[in-house]
Amino acid sequence: MKKTKIFYWVFTGLLAALMLVSSIPDIIVVPEAVTLVTTHLGYPVYFISFIGVAKFLGVIAILVPGFPRIREWAYAGFVFDLTAAIYSMIRVGDSPAKWMPMFIGLALIACSYIFYHKMLKANALNKAAGKTEASYAG
Repeated sequence: MKKTKIFYWVFTGLLAALMLVSSIPDIIVVPEAVTLVTTHLGYPVYFISFIGVAKFLGVIAILVPGFPRIREWAYAGFVFDLTAAIYSMIRVGDSPAKWMPMFIGLALIACSYIFYHKMLKANALNKAAGKTEASYAG
């Protein structure tokens, strides 16, 4: 169980950092974000702050215990965000060198999600066995 928690927190911490760092320029609508999203990818300007706030809230959702359904939606939202970004970049003709690194984010999401569910399963087994190990999977 200890290794599972360590892996969960490593992948979740990296995922949270990635999404937080990518949300801040969107929230404050920096000119580079406007250029990328509106001029290059063709999305409306209002989409920039919306997606930034959504990513920021997703980071909070995966880090705060006690809201498993919201966490599941946050994971799904991160997948939608990165998948849409990859698709958009492919559609406008960006080279794989620009969109392939986004698969690192998808891998972090997958690993965090897998270890989150391993912790849930281990906690359920411990509870069924009557063990009282203090753990976080909530």
